[in-house]
Amino acid sequence: MVIDSHGRFRLAPLVLVTAFVSLLSSPSWGQQPSLPERTEVQQVLKTNCLPCHSDTTRSSGLALTSRDAMLTGGNRGPAIKPGSPDDSLLVRAIEQSGQLKMPPGRTLQPNEVAGIRRWIELGAVWPKDDATTSRPKGSDWWAFQPVKRVDPPRVEDAGWVRNPIDQFILARLEKEHLKPAAEASKETLLRRVSLDLTGLVPSPLEIRDFIADTSPDAYERVVDRLLASPHYGERWGRHWLDVARYADSDGYTIDAPRQMWKYRDWVINALNRDMPFDRFVIEQIAGDMLPNPTVDQLIATGFHRNTSSNYEGGIDFEQYRVEAVVDRVSTTGAAFLGLTVGCARCHDHKFDPVSQKEFYQLFAYFNNVDEISSEAERYDFNRPILEVPAPEEIARRKAFDAQWAALSKELITYVRELAAHPRRPGDEDPSKDPGLIERVQNLRDLRRREPKFTTTLIMRELPQPRETYVQLGGDFTRRGVTVTPAIPAVLPQLPAGANTRLDLAKWLVDPQNPLTSRVTVNRIWQIYFGKGIVETENDFGRQGAKPSHPELLDWLASEIIRQKWSQKAIHRLIVTSATYRQSSRRRPEIEAVDPDNKLLARQNRIRLEAEIIRDSALSASGLLTDTVGGPSVYPPIPDGAMSVTQVSGTWPTATGPDRYRRGLYTFFRRSAAYPGLVVFDAPDATSACTRRVRSNTPLQALTTLNDETFLEFAEGLAARVLKEAPPENKDRIRYAYMLALGRQPRPGEEDRIERFLSRQSDEYKTKPARATELIYKGGKFGPDGIPVNPPPPKLAAMLPADLPLEAVWTGVARVLLNLDDFLTRE
Repeated sequence: MVIDSHGRFRLAPLVLVTAFVSLLSSPSWGQQPSLPERTEVQQVLKTNCLPCHSDTTRSSGLALTSRDAMLTGGNRGPAIKPGSPDDSLLVRAIEQSGQLKMPPGRTLQPNEVAGIRRWIELGAVWPKDDATTSRPKGSDWWAFQPVKRVDPPRVEDAGWVRNPIDQFILARLEKEHLKPAAEASKETLLRRVSLDLTGLVPSPLEIRDFIADTSPDAYERVVDRLLASPHYGERWGRHWLDVARYADSDGYTIDAPRQMWKYRDWVINALNRDMPFDRFVIEQIAGDMLPNPTVDQLIATGFHRNTSSNYEGGIDFEQYRVEAVVDRVSTTGAAFLGLTVGCARCHDHKFDPVSQKEFYQLFAYFNNVDEISSEAERYDFNRPILEVPAPEEIARRKAFDAQWAALSKELITYVRELAAHPRRPGDEDPSKDPGLIERVQNLRDLRRREPKFTTTLIMRELPQPRETYVQLGGDFTRRGVTVTPAIPAVLPQLPAGANTRLDLAKWLVDPQNPLTSRVTVNRIWQIYFGKGIVETENDFGRQGAKPSHPELLDWLASEIIRQKWSQKAIHRLIVTSATYRQSSRRRPEIEAVDPDNKLLARQNRIRLEAEIIRDSALSASGLLTDTVGGPSVYPPIPDGAMSVTQVSGTWPTATGPDRYRRGLYTFFRRSAAYPGLVVFDAPDATSACTRRVRSNTPLQALTTLNDETFLEFAEGLAARVLKEAPPENKDRIRYAYMLALGRQPRPGEEDRIERFLSRQSDEYKTKPARATELIYKGGKFGPDGIPVNPPPPKLAAMLPADLPLEAVWTGVARVLLNLDDFLTRE
């Protein structure tokens, strides 16, 4: 005992330490014990708790490896409260006095529980803290390292090289003693780059001019023309809309229609303008938080309003609001970071250094969006919706308001006249006056015709932020520790206080972030070669594939930043490379060494996406309506396709120009998606799709042969051949091949088509009614002689008077549109 300056008795610090050491039989204070000599408390924790609560596993976000770690705690809060064992979660867990019972399936010995309780009661003093300041386990993974730009390597065959991409590819090929493939033919190259940049096949005139142009920069000028085309934004917008899980309906069982096409058009326009990708990201994640945001910047935030929404009666609105926020976190991880962060919703990520707590710290960035969260707000749809009227809508609304004002004034005047008219006993009730009834009905009829403004869903922050907490087990009703917005520790950090969505958006495209630039250029590369430099394009984590060309990936990642985030600059770089321009012909000597063509000793043949198959058929047939943007449209659909869900949807099939719009504009209902797209593997739009699967099924062949839309495309292609080509069959066959496949028939193909033509001609000449049945979809006519199923006006205008001849060539067109060569980009 000692006496302090105030004359009071106190225990000397050394006595406290000695008592604690004596209690736990630990080595002396300040000495770092070796592992077998740990204190009894440490030994109990090591034996019973650390298998699940170490620095590497951190089940429920908790490590019990140091005093600081226990004070920090996990998803349920601090594990210990020094001096108060009854208030310590660790004690309640090992005493199994509450819902949490640890260790699972067994109990500690009474003396072990008593020792830990006593240790906490005495202040939970810990011998030299073992806590380290090292980065999380797994942070040494390649994807978490800074982007490192290296100079392109020197190669032996420098004459093959067209730009730095080729040096990286060729150096690897030379290392394996392989040579690249020869350049594809000019016809193949033009069709390839046209499909890749615009999603449309080149016209025979474009093919002829390109073949005839022998200037050294002819191909580069074609590339520049395609990049400047408004159809470039449509082609590459479709890829981004997959990531954005764009659809025209809410999802879930009701799956009501929603207006989101303004966001789709924003994406197309942004890509056509070559909006820098960093700005492209910031406006979509947090455009509403920019200073004085424009209407376009608000529309851009529809990226994270594309989540499915459930407004059914009896649901818990907060539950589905939480599901929407979870989707936004997962989509952000997939779209920009290439990480499966959604796996950390219910528990720490099993493979990557992302804890459950860090998931909800990311969740906190999106948790303050103004959104329906209760039954009371069920019909308050104005809160997250922006009106974006077109000029013609404004004009219609002004005309309506004027008509409404005039009828209202007329009604008021009439009511006043009725009121002023003296009433005598026995007079009819004024409310039944015919004139009054007529005027009220006129107003009601007008109200039913009230024009509506186009709207779109946007993001908007609440004035007061919501509290964010770890959801134990991913259950929003089980509250864990409260968290604030933060970036996972494995990645470069934001400064203190940077806790808004706008801060997150800027961090995503910060050059110090090693993931976004890599993920972006890898996804672009994937479209051109069928697979990315990192084949698992949505998983750059430890379970994902390592890059096949890591130096090239980092060079491209640094290049897009150097090019001020210009996506068109990266597109041009890739499609003008010798690597891209190679032939895709199989090479047996290469397959023995590189069966998956990861080294890119040739190009890859790629089956076209669902929308591009439709678009190619439309452009080849001459039926394409090439208007860019606008509301979603309703092309023909099989009978009953909209009746397979809980609530049947309407499908007002277009008969005018909208019938032949690009697949990008087809109304997409999540619960009953357009069959012509789904059959060719279009995603369901319920979650971010960073790579479409490519299947090969009999149903696809049946679709291109027999579906109503493809039959019309074949009729259009046939009509175009008959109108534009010379009358000789050989000339018509060659022209049909140029329209559909961008090339002349190969040896033997022309003869087979001629034999097919002969058989078809015999069939339709002897049975002309069959031609009428084909063209008029049944050949039925009413009593007035008008066909029951006439072709749509645009197609009807193209058809020749000779229906048997049209039917013969429609058969040829159906063959061409069903060929693997038509469905494939060489």
